[in-house]
Amino acid sequence: MDFVTVHNGPIALNVAVKGEGKLIVCVHGFPELWYSWRHQIDRFSARGYRVAALDVRGYGGSSKPSEISAYSMRNLAADVAAVIDRLGNGAAVLFGHDWGAPIVWNTALIYPEKVTAVAGLSVPYVPRSERSFIKLARSIYAGRFFYQLYFQQEGVAEAEFESDIPTALRKLYFAASGDGPLDALLAMKPADAKLLDGMADPRPFPAWMSEAELKLYADAFQAGGFRGPLNRYRAQEIDFVDLADYAGKPVTRPSFFIAGERDPVRHFIPGLDLYQTAGAACSDFRGSVIVPRVGHWVQQEAPDATDTALEGFLGQI
Repeated sequence: MDFVTVHNGPIALNVAVKGEGKLIVCVHGFPELWYSWRHQIDRFSARGYRVAALDVRGYGGSSKPSEISAYSMRNLAADVAAVIDRLGNGAAVLFGHDWGAPIVWNTALIYPEKVTAVAGLSVPYVPRSERSFIKLARSIYAGRFFYQLYFQQEGVAEAEFESDIPTALRKLYFAASGDGPLDALLAMKPADAKLLDGMADPRPFPAWMSEAELKLYADAFQAGGFRGPLNRYRAQEIDFVDLADYAGKPVTRPSFFIAGERDPVRHFIPGLDLYQTAGAACSDFRGSVIVPRVGHWVQQEAPDATDTALEGFLGQI
């Protein structure tokens, strides 16, 4: 494993790189790190690919600007494009999970000439519509708790997480996993509740993440804090303006979707299964795989099933 620094203007991106061959760029979500892709890095570097997993800006060893606007989707897609140019001679396959999925979907939308193919994990591609997701969430979750609305007020979620980072990560990782209660992240709570209220603290943690791995994440957030990661949620209204030219537009590159059966994302909109229509806005959709008994952290909870599905997708392109 090598680590390189890729610059996008003033932003320095810490990127883990392994293997030689065509480039795969892996983009993590919240609250994770490049390390979230450790299983895929090993698997695909051994199969003739150069795999690059970055710390998204705000995380780990990458730059952590404080302003919300720095975390707009256009800026994050530009970071991925910079990694593609530096490490893949202008072309790469993209894998993205959680917020990393919208980042890679939008990179494929904004920079289609740089993207050979794109796989999103846990979050399907949803084009910009007539109102932002935050406005939609305020309507859907009126009078009750929803974590993305809770994250909007600066400093509040930061204080909750940073008061005990190891416990916060254990609770959140478990709640959204296949081992936790179904849709614990969407549990009915008062609108003025905190995110971690009512969440279980599993001891021991399920076997898919060791104590040493949990400590690696906790140490990174202890050093870097949560403002940058949470600013991604706060930048969604900026995205609504920035991406106006892409309203309703499909992702045209070969695309694929993977998720866990018990992932709460599929139920973000009550009464709908968002995974049933995962390819609806992709014009060259190659299929989807829903991994049984697995939750939100699909590539960590079920690396073999995830990697097998990704290998099948790569075999088509």
